[in-house]
Amino acid sequence: MLKKILKITGIALVLMAASLFAIPYFFKDQIKAKITEAINKKVDAKISFSDADLSLFKNFPKATVTLDKLLIINKAPFEGDTLVSLGELNLNMSVKELFKGEGEPMAIEGITSKNGFINIIFNKDGVGNFDIALKENNPKEEEKSKPMSFKIQKYQVENFKFKYFDEASQIKLVIDSLNHEGTGDFNASKLDLDTKSTAKVSFDMGKINYMRNVALSLDAVLGIDLEKSKYTFKQNKALINQLPLEFDGFIQMVDAGQVYDLKFKTPTSSFKNFLGLIPAAYSSSLAGVKTTGDFTVNGFAKGMLTDTTVPKFNVAIASNNASFQYPNLPKSVQSIIIDTKIINETGVMNDTYVNLDNLSFRIDQDVFNAKANIKNISTNAVVDAALKGTINLANVTKAYPVKMDKPLTGILKADVTTKFDMASVEKSQYQNIKNAGTIGLTGFNYADANGKNMIISNALVQFNPSQVHLKQFNAKTGKSDLSVTGVLENFYGFMFRKQELKGNFNLTSNQLVVDDFMTTSNAPTSAGKTEPTTAKTKKEEPLKIPAFLNCSLTAKANTVLYDNLTLKNASGKMIIKDEKVTLENVKTSIFGGVVGLSGSVSTKTKTPVFDMNLNLNQVDIQQSFTQLDMFKKIAPIAGVVNGKINTNVKLNGNLDAVEMTPDLKSISGDLIGQLLSSTINTNSSTMLKALGSNLKFIDVNKINLNDIKAALTFENGKVNVKPFTVKYQDIEAVVGGSHGFDQSMNYNIKFNVPAKYLGKEINAYISKMSPSDAAKFENIPVTALMTGTFSNPKISTDMKTVASNLTMQLAKQQSDKLLKKGGSELDKLINKNTKPDTDTTKTNAQKEDIKKKAGDLLNGLFKKKTPTQTP
Repeated sequence: MLKKILKITGIALVLMAASLFAIPYFFKDQIKAKITEAINKKVDAKISFSDADLSLFKNFPKATVTLDKLLIINKAPFEGDTLVSLGELNLNMSVKELFKGEGEPMAIEGITSKNGFINIIFNKDGVGNFDIALKENNPKEEEKSKPMSFKIQKYQVENFKFKYFDEASQIKLVIDSLNHEGTGDFNASKLDLDTKSTAKVSFDMGKINYMRNVALSLDAVLGIDLEKSKYTFKQNKALINQLPLEFDGFIQMVDAGQVYDLKFKTPTSSFKNFLGLIPAAYSSSLAGVKTTGDFTVNGFAKGMLTDTTVPKFNVAIASNNASFQYPNLPKSVQSIIIDTKIINETGVMNDTYVNLDNLSFRIDQDVFNAKANIKNISTNAVVDAALKGTINLANVTKAYPVKMDKPLTGILKADVTTKFDMASVEKSQYQNIKNAGTIGLTGFNYADANGKNMIISNALVQFNPSQVHLKQFNAKTGKSDLSVTGVLENFYGFMFRKQELKGNFNLTSNQLVVDDFMTTSNAPTSAGKTEPTTAKTKKEEPLKIPAFLNCSLTAKANTVLYDNLTLKNASGKMIIKDEKVTLENVKTSIFGGVVGLSGSVSTKTKTPVFDMNLNLNQVDIQQSFTQLDMFKKIAPIAGVVNGKINTNVKLNGNLDAVEMTPDLKSISGDLIGQLLSSTINTNSSTMLKALGSNLKFIDVNKINLNDIKAALTFENGKVNVKPFTVKYQDIEAVVGGSHGFDQSMNYNIKFNVPAKYLGKEINAYISKMSPSDAAKFENIPVTALMTGTFSNPKISTDMKTVASNLTMQLAKQQSDKLLKKGGSELDKLINKNTKPDTDTTKTNAQKEDIKKKAGDLLNGLFKKKTPTQTP
């Protein structure tokens, strides 16, 4: 009996499990249809979702409908803008809802969603992109035919981003990393909704940022009256970063806008509240911190929020004679006074003002004071501020847990006042800007994570209405020293309106070592050893020239050390503008001569580009063409030439976006050069050795290169050399051809060789000629071809062909001469032996005798022997 019961139970469980798997497939199409119907009846927008699925396991015993990748795209006037994007949307309901008929609405009891984005936009006309509901022509009929109804008990959103932007007021609010959940019975007209929320908030108005990724959290029970759209704070606890706040009051939605009647305050008056306001990234745990004095935040907001008004509000932030000291730190911050108010008394946003009546503190004997006033914040903000005090930077890390690899040292002194309005800043109306005072820094010493030190012996900045003057800046880092003076213009436009920063600076240095200003990816360990980089290193970001810079730097340095190069008496001007660096009149002594440079580098496009002109005057060929990689590629043979060169090089191409080194395959340009007092070292060139072994009439070491001028062009990794003439004793050679940056080559050398260099046999023929005939063979053309690579050359010449042709020409000329001579002798014989009135028999006999003698003469001339007749 027991076995039977167990068997029946097992079968039932299997059938139930099978049903739970099978039912979703039976109802999937029905659910899709109802969702699509609900959307089409309510929304005027482009809506799509990749799939709709049903699960009886996700929230058992409830059924869960899941929509994947739900998108809501606006129509005009926000055509193409994303209103809502949900990675996943889950609708929870009772299983019995699946069995309702076609005309019966499905009741939704819970909603959850992940990875969402909500984008609210108001255009300049005040129209919002969220108004996508279709107008109801017959509300009663619409109510009867609802495909879905909402009886929410719980909802939750995870990892959402909410973005709000008003084009008219330029207000931008971003709520990122939003996680929120609520539990309550929305079937009731009045309910208590238990909520938990965390998020990071950023807020901008115009070009001014007021909050950036401020961490907020709120656990609250809200009393909700759905009929009156009223939300009342009951039990609640909020945190701004780590600053606790409590709220009391309500928010109510009405036709005209929103009604606010709220009060808020810090639940305690401990000064730890202020430390909690500082973002965690810039502070430390508050456990064990000793504090004295108080810190309070109190405020209210009361009134209507409409298109034209805001609630009146008052926020008071205060502390009086407070102090704090972190555990394990030797110094404390004392005599802290904070008196700040943010007030609006009229309900008009532009009437809001901020008064920082006093902010002061003391570390040891150093006192720092500040005060400020800001008004007209939404139209033309007016700022009036003053800063005065002294800070020993060495005490900062001794009193506050600043996360630094190495402690700072130095004395900062400030005494600055400023008064300006944003409109004057934007329009550069400096007559309306009142700045005065100085900021000085002495004895500053900073070491980065790689152990590189920056020591600023003194720096002084002076403020006036239109400019910020860098009166002094003397610093050392590594083996480098530098002194900088200059002027910054439009400083406030850059700081508050994101305008370009203008300036002109002068730099002088006894020695600049470029490596002192470069960073390395390998940080030293405590033992002084370098940690090896792992395979999973972060991809380096492309180097970009800042778009906001519009400045120039005129520099002069006695010595500049860059990689393996030493530059003497370097000077020039650098202009930075529009993501481009332009170099003007750059000169330096290097390679035993002088190098001039002008050109530009731009990072405005995705691939950085450069355009340079180089002028090398009497530089050492060996040094310049062996130490500069680019020159090695352009003229590899120059490395075996001893002497000086004058040359102009024009080149342009692409740069590696990270390393900012030339992409050799993209380089194009031309080079024109003249060699001075130059000789060749063939022992350093496999190619020249091979050429010399194939051409016996020339000693490559004795080739005269003085005053040779050469021109070449290069593009797509290939260098084309225009033909130029080289002299060796009384031999001329015309050289031309091409080679690649991969060291492949294809060159043609045409020699004009005197015949005397071409062998004894040929010279024996020529010696027998008259001077006029010999002159015709004074110079013989010989061609050599060089292919292969510079390290593995292949040399071929037409010497054999030239010698063979020359021999034939000489033989033919000799033959023609002898024939001519033989014909002349024959004519003489004929004329000598011919007499008038002889008889015919005698005449014929004489003719035969003449022929025989002529034949013997020709045979004698060509050294042919007549065959001996047998007797």
